[in-house]
Amino acid sequence: MKIQEVIMRAMAQKIKWYQAAEILGISGRQMRRMKERWEKRGYEGLFDRRRGKPSPKRVPLARVQEVLRLYQEQYYDFNVKHFHEKLKSEHNIKLSYTWVKTALQSAGLIRREHRRTKHRKRREPRPLPGMMLHIDGSKHQWLDDGFYYDLIVVLDDATNEVYYAQLVPEESTVTVLAALREVIEKKGLFCSLYCDRASHFFLTPKAGERVADKHLTQVGRAMAALNIRLIPGYSPEARGRSERNFRTWQGRLPQELRIRNLDTLAAANEFLRSPYIAFFNTQFAHEATEPGTAFTTCQREDLELVFALHYERIVARDNTVEYGNRVLQIEKTKWRFSLAGCKVTIYQHADHTISIGYGPHIVGRYDATGKPLAAPATATPTPAAKRKASLPKSKSAVEMTPPRKARKTLASRSGLEKSRNKAA
Repeated sequence: MKIQEVIMRAMAQKIKWYQAAEILGISGRQMRRMKERWEKRGYEGLFDRRRGKPSPKRVPLARVQEVLRLYQEQYYDFNVKHFHEKLKSEHNIKLSYTWVKTALQSAGLIRREHRRTKHRKRREPRPLPGMMLHIDGSKHQWLDDGFYYDLIVVLDDATNEVYYAQLVPEESTVTVLAALREVIEKKGLFCSLYCDRASHFFLTPKAGERVADKHLTQVGRAMAALNIRLIPGYSPEARGRSERNFRTWQGRLPQELRIRNLDTLAAANEFLRSPYIAFFNTQFAHEATEPGTAFTTCQREDLELVFALHYERIVARDNTVEYGNRVLQIEKTKWRFSLAGCKVTIYQHADHTISIGYGPHIVGRYDATGKPLAAPATATPTPAAKRKASLPKSKSAVEMTPPRKARKTLASRSGLEKSRNKAA
């Protein structure tokens, strides 16, 4: 709170003068001196004591007290504009509207207005399915058990068609990655994903400000690997389609689950997968504005690794890696004597199994407790290497050219044949 605001509130008898001294952190003697300077020089007496004469624009203290008294006693329910007009017409007090408003706000007699937000226009939906998908979670008492669960929904911006809907105990990185993987496996790759600024989507260095573009979360890394743009929403209004969609879900799904006596997450999710999502889409989905689709077939064969949780580690001298209070032993490989000192990637899969990757190779697989699941690892070819191996082999120039020893043999045979022909 500014000094002049505290003084004005004390003058308006909203607070006592000793309370004003406590707010400003000064002694009672300093408060009396400040009050005297205020009475003599107004606002300038609080800030600048080096000038030798008061400002010609200074409003006398008696006038300030009269304005505050009139508003408190007679015009307490008037707005500022109406009160300013009454000061001029009824009391011959000719002060600017801005000064009157600032004085009343500083004295705490009226509230400070919030800054007006910019005019918003409703955004038109995307013309093709697959251009933009929305993902969001809604916490609600979906089941009749008194507990709150999160409903994760993925819907298309162009058609409002729901591609995924599942109840989970809490929205998290794992549940979001599972939802996105299922949509990509069913529909294909899409262009962009619109979401809120939850910590599993973005890192926001300071609350209320923009997200950090260069810092990728686990979800951001997976989307970047698939060349899908991640778009943050900065207000509930910006996610209006998701918000309206969840109002519909909250008004229908709990009742549907109750009349069917579905009171467990497994039963509710099975009901969502089989009949209800299709029925929901027939009721609320609509055609896109243009024919066609923006979905493309996903050619990648390593989606299991893309949608796993990635963590980097350095291999110890005994070819072990520590992860989550577990020590993972890496067995000897045929293509490298030791991995000690190498940087590897730990993959935490959705089924809680663990893999260790070094470049394009998987050098170890383990269960949730850290026990190996397979024999010592060998080189695992990448998807590109698999496609190259499946192509028909063509003879190259090197293959068609005979080796040096074979060329000498052919030359000697041809010379022998020529001599025999001459003799004949």
